[in-house]
Amino acid sequence: MKYIIIEDEQLASKRLRELMEEIRPDYKFVTKFDSVESATISLPVLQYDLILMDIQLADGNSFDIFDQISVQAPIIFTTAYDEYAIKAFKTNSIDYLLKPIDKDELTTAIEKFESQNKTVTSNDEQSVQITDLIKTLQPKGKERFVVKIGDHLKTIETVDIQLIFSQDKATYLFSNQGKRFLVDYSLEKIEELLNTDQFYRVSRKFIANINYIKDIIAYSNSRLEIVVDHFDEEQVIVARERVSDFKQWLDR
Repeated sequence: MKYIIIEDEQLASKRLRELMEEIRPDYKFVTKFDSVESATISLPVLQYDLILMDIQLADGNSFDIFDQISVQAPIIFTTAYDEYAIKAFKTNSIDYLLKPIDKDELTTAIEKFESQNKTVTSNDEQSVQITDLIKTLQPKGKERFVVKIGDHLKTIETVDIQLIFSQDKATYLFSNQGKRFLVDYSLEKIEELLNTDQFYRVSRKFIANINYIKDIIAYSNSRLEIVVDHFDEEQVIVARERVSDFKQWLDR
């Protein structure tokens, strides 16, 4: 069996290879990639039976690889994702291991791969299974924004954003700490990047996070006013044409 490692952390990659040499010394290591770009370019021309893949790579998310090329080999993901989310996929043909990688868990994953490899499955069918699982696990929406404060860069977690609004041709994030941060995105672009289960664009000027809406008040002309802690720069009004859709979004 031939395997490939896709991992941007040198120590993690080294540990994976050492564990594989212990667990399956007869397996052949083909090569290692540390980025979406390098993997996308080289995977189509290589021969391999298994991939050990990290989710966060040097130049982006490993799911981007599957948007660009077809990968038919089984994959064991190594990830820092939430353990409970991962457990839901333990019965499937692909396994997900939490870092730091445990030898016994990797052994179990390899045995699972070998057991399933004995079952004859067409490449097309296997590819569909992999794609479906990847789409299901893929995070919904942008997880953080990078903002500049003076000469420093700071990351703002999306879950900590109460509102996103436009003002004077600029776009701002308003955090749960009551602070605003200038961000280098248009409101339209941010709307595309966000998880629509959590964020809703209530008007031309505002996007609201459902988790921080403290109150909703009837307003003139069949509109609604949203109340958010510490935000008193102006009223956050749900546009009349969006009220019906906004209510449906709240009631999901």
